[in-house]
Amino acid sequence: MNKKNILQRTSFLSLVEGQEVDLYRLARDKGLEVYVTNYGAKIVSLFVPDRNGQPVDVVLGHDSMADYLASEEQYFGGICGRYANRIAGGRFSIDGRNYTLPLNAGAASLHGGVKGFNAKVWTVKALSPTSITMEYISPDGEEGYPGELKVEMTYSIAAEDTLHIDYRATTNAPTVLNLTNHSYFNLSGAGDPSVHDHLLTIPASTYLPTDENAIPYGAAERVEGTPFDFTTAHTIGERIDTPIDQLVRAKGYDHSYIIDKPIGAFGLCCSCSSPKTGIVLEVASSEPAMQVYTGNWMTGQLRGKWDQRYPARAAVCFETQHFPDSPNRPDYPSTLLRPGEEFHSETTFRLYAKA
Repeated sequence: MNKKNILQRTSFLSLVEGQEVDLYRLARDKGLEVYVTNYGAKIVSLFVPDRNGQPVDVVLGHDSMADYLASEEQYFGGICGRYANRIAGGRFSIDGRNYTLPLNAGAASLHGGVKGFNAKVWTVKALSPTSITMEYISPDGEEGYPGELKVEMTYSIAAEDTLHIDYRATTNAPTVLNLTNHSYFNLSGAGDPSVHDHLLTIPASTYLPTDENAIPYGAAERVEGTPFDFTTAHTIGERIDTPIDQLVRAKGYDHSYIIDKPIGAFGLCCSCSSPKTGIVLEVASSEPAMQVYTGNWMTGQLRGKWDQRYPARAAVCFETQHFPDSPNRPDYPSTLLRPGEEFHSETTFRLYAKA
């Protein structure tokens, strides 16, 4: 590994709002090597051996805490919550009581609001060479959400080629909850200018079309015969510029796919690969949907790791989660969490190289 590609712990050791931030390395004897920070529970780097056995960092991000704090891409690698994705109008009700959230994405509340879980310092509860468990306690009323919410999440290298993410949460009052990891992947290596050549398969026969505010406007629609059909393998760039309103408004893909599996069942959500490195990513989850976002709004201006620049579509995100705006849609799977219940969700990223 080139020396310039080694993250420096000293660049992360700091105090953020009076709380200690650090950088942690997870690895086995061979295979994946993962760096995470307790600021936003972010995945900072994820090294995978390519087809020649050379380590490739496949996620975008920054190499210092100062850059993360100043970043225009605040979600790089972080955990989004209390509610990942969008809630229309920043409003919802529970048991007849109305709640109002700050609007931070046009006419919607996005990824938990102005300062979601991705911008909080998490407490490290347990650490081993292959796993880290972090906790965040969200106070009642934070960003407008009801109830004190206790979230515990664990990153662990479950096998030499698999990163496992486990989420658990409890609340002392009825609330809504939708958690996801927002890593930006480029399987050719962070800093490669495009994911258009990545080959993608998604076992989803339906997706959720969205309005001008990126909110689903109705029932799921079939992907068959549209640029959203990845039930068989296509490159990401093959149809991304098709002149239809769904792609034009979003400047690419930024839509929820409803995975073809029973609600709550753990199963494959996608397979994606780079022809340059041979690296394959397989995402599996217990969540019912996966938001696919092709980094359409990245500007190429910010300084990424090791002075790299990230232009639009230089990454793809696979955000396993519940549907957008579910608190306002009784026809969608519920995201309601009540006292006495435990939220539990799992996602895995399996990464390996093929010849």
